[in-house]
Amino acid sequence: MINVIVFGVLAEATALLAHFARTGNLFYVDRPVYSAVGDPLSGQLTADVLNPYFGPSHRSGIPFDVPPELREPGGDAPRVATNNFGFVSPYNLPVERGNNEFIIGIFGGSVSVWFCQVGVEHLLDDLRQHEFFKARTLVPLCMAHEGYKQPQQALILAYFLSIGQPFDLVINIAGLNEVALSPINNQQRLDISMPSASHLIPLINLIDRGSLTPERLESLAAVARYRSRVNGVGETLNRNRSAAVDAVVGGGYRAWLMGRYERETRTLDSLPSPPPGNSLIGAVPPTEERSGAMLFQEIAHNWAQASLLMRSMLAARNVPYIHVLQPNQYHRTSRSFSAEESAVAISPESGFKSGVEQGYPVLLAEAATQELASRAGFFDGTRIFDAEPAPAYIDNCCHYTRVGYLRLADFVARATLSVDGPWRSTAAP
Repeated sequence: MINVIVFGVLAEATALLAHFARTGNLFYVDRPVYSAVGDPLSGQLTADVLNPYFGPSHRSGIPFDVPPELREPGGDAPRVATNNFGFVSPYNLPVERGNNEFIIGIFGGSVSVWFCQVGVEHLLDDLRQHEFFKARTLVPLCMAHEGYKQPQQALILAYFLSIGQPFDLVINIAGLNEVALSPINNQQRLDISMPSASHLIPLINLIDRGSLTPERLESLAAVARYRSRVNGVGETLNRNRSAAVDAVVGGGYRAWLMGRYERETRTLDSLPSPPPGNSLIGAVPPTEERSGAMLFQEIAHNWAQASLLMRSMLAARNVPYIHVLQPNQYHRTSRSFSAEESAVAISPESGFKSGVEQGYPVLLAEAATQELASRAGFFDGTRIFDAEPAPAYIDNCCHYTRVGYLRLADFVARATLSVDGPWRSTAAP
């Protein structure tokens, strides 16, 4: 019994020292919080629906939680859920422009979704430094969804313009999903212009039972099983008060489960589905065979053309358009990664690594060829973290820390003020 007690005390002390060395804080006053994996389904099979215009979308009313590490220090957890169109936003759409209101549409994938929740208030504060925006009520409308890629943003913009949604500024943070997810479409025998196969095929399989192969059923069950285990362990750890237990269970068992969950998710994505023609959902197969350099050239061309289309639709209404290519850790710039950030942000197994490494240079070349900077308000944001000393990436995919989203907000604000808009006639203070 004495040996057990001594071992427990030593294990706790070792874990406390390790936590302090890693974070600079005592475990008991700075315990890690483990976020749930996946969406709260409220007993439903999935939190997603298939929007006939947009593709995969969320159900209305699904709560969205911002992890503590992304919240404003000392601030309460923001309470927000998906709106009537499934976007994470407090505003149901369409929104009428009120007196002196300035409506900002934000488009893109999951980076834009998180930007809407973490970085947008900082963006608005930056804009309010200019005399033009001081006198206006700024209304940000989030029209982003994880996995969205062009031409989804262009189609969503066209839809809302067609039903009378006014805009005064549109911001499109895009490029990553095009190069990271379109190759998966190509592998899954869907055209690269179709919505992300990783998001679309699971919904097709649920809707059309004939498209579920035994292999996909088994993989879907494994994904659900590991997700449930990860979330169960996370709930237990969030109630735990022992540094030793957190180190062993959180850093060991939960990390192992997360690895299995991510591996099984990649396996599910890679499993072949029956030909699209066998399904009642009309997902178009490849319009031509693409591979190697040609694949990324086609992806970049489609991305650029969709952005030009968005600019054209908005120019007809005198609405400024900002297109930002977001930074990603796998597109190497002069940024230096600390050992701690590298452990979180860089993984040779990341499903985004290959697409970004091959695709980002092609996107930038296409942007120059199409003169997107002058024709479509394009801004290369890939270097905005280069001078940032704090960790900017929160995972090994693409998402940012709170500091990262604030730097992105600063960049978007500067980009906005640099383009032609009604603020040009108002002098900055």
